[in-house]
Amino acid sequence: MSKEQSAAGREETGPLATFRQFFALERDVLVVSLAMFAFSLGFQMTSRFLPEYMVALGASGFVVGLFGTFGNVISAMYPYPGGAVSDRIGSRYALTAFGLVSTVGFAVWFVAPSVGAVTVAGVTVEPWIWIFVGLVLAQAWKSFGLGATFAVVKQATDSSRLAAGFASTETFRRTAFLIGPVLAAVLIGLHPAFTVSFRYVLAVAIAFGIVGTLAQHVLYDASGDAVGGGRFEGIARIRRDLREMPDPLRPLLIGDTLVRFANGMVYVFFVLVVTQVFSAGLETTVAVGGFSYAVDLSPQAFFGYLLGVEMAVALVTMVPAAKLAERVGLKPVVALGFFVYGAFPVVLVFGPELLSSILSLQPALVLVFAFSGLRFAGLPSHKALIVGPADRGAGGRVTGTYYLLRNTLVIPSAAIGGYLWDFVSPEVAFSVAAVIGIAGTGYFLVFGEEFEAYA
Repeated sequence: MSKEQSAAGREETGPLATFRQFFALERDVLVVSLAMFAFSLGFQMTSRFLPEYMVALGASGFVVGLFGTFGNVISAMYPYPGGAVSDRIGSRYALTAFGLVSTVGFAVWFVAPSVGAVTVAGVTVEPWIWIFVGLVLAQAWKSFGLGATFAVVKQATDSSRLAAGFASTETFRRTAFLIGPVLAAVLIGLHPAFTVSFRYVLAVAIAFGIVGTLAQHVLYDASGDAVGGGRFEGIARIRRDLREMPDPLRPLLIGDTLVRFANGMVYVFFVLVVTQVFSAGLETTVAVGGFSYAVDLSPQAFFGYLLGVEMAVALVTMVPAAKLAERVGLKPVVALGFFVYGAFPVVLVFGPELLSSILSLQPALVLVFAFSGLRFAGLPSHKALIVGPADRGAGGRVTGTYYLLRNTLVIPSAAIGGYLWDFVSPEVAFSVAAVIGIAGTGYFLVFGEEFEAYA
């Protein structure tokens, strides 16, 4: 985008212009933000409930852990080639292709129960296998498009306002994280059989995927893309990018990897803690304006509302935290998010019992998930700390390199968590995760570096 276009955008008046200026939004960042909203809505409506969906289709807890590790493999493999493709062909075409593939992935999840168990060469393929297949596709926009979305913000935002720029895209994205699970909870309540009601959720996710793909392709202005020439150099290029990773990213990468490893051990089991360990549904009567309404939520639906509480706190705190980072630096804000990531596993498993003397189970879980929302306060600053040191035109590759390393190291986390969940106990799995997460936070506090633009 040219300086003249940027200036014109800043001179616009009206509510949308005010919204853009407040969040440091240029046109392309706004378009990416809208696409983030659509795909995040679809992914968050579905992904947080997939472990429960798999269990309903016959999967064990250990298989759920393997699914989490499979997701980690995809998260490790996709960002680097996605960033390279984005730098090579431009963000517009890259994001359009990734969006289309993701939408097909939602459709595979939708048809999984209809396919059922299939016998191939004498081997029975269980229906939950298709959830693995769908993830290969559905993760495309989220992981392949990671480098592209970072690069767009990097190109359109002044270095000293990167955290605010990422706060704008994250606000759109996390608004979808708020709406998605709550909408899913409403849809899940429409039918008593979870495998039926969850397909209503998947149908809506498919619709949002189609809308997001079309919107970003039509509205995105590709004239400002920094498109790289030449051919992709394969492994040699990856090795060179690893060697040339900006020095300030190394301690951030180590601390972040430990924190994400801890989160990866237990993330896929959050829904099972609510639905199976606590069996926390909600049955009550609400009186409004002289009328009484019966509320009867299944544990799965109640989990959706808990995720809504988590995201409401995230939305309230992200932008103030990004503004605070402009005063105190990125590092303290990132460290706060890391700490909440690390502590949340033990807070979730043991918190409701510790609060049982003053709160019943449901309010205690609401409080626990409100605490979890604070982990997202540091996310815009974290993204700014990753892409800030990158040269212009290389933001996609630097981001992809960072996530390639981090996500590769995190790969076995969910399988380890699944083993502990199934063969030891959920409490041990979550406690070990918390120890690792707090260790990562401590490492970053001691060795992490500040980005110069915020120093």
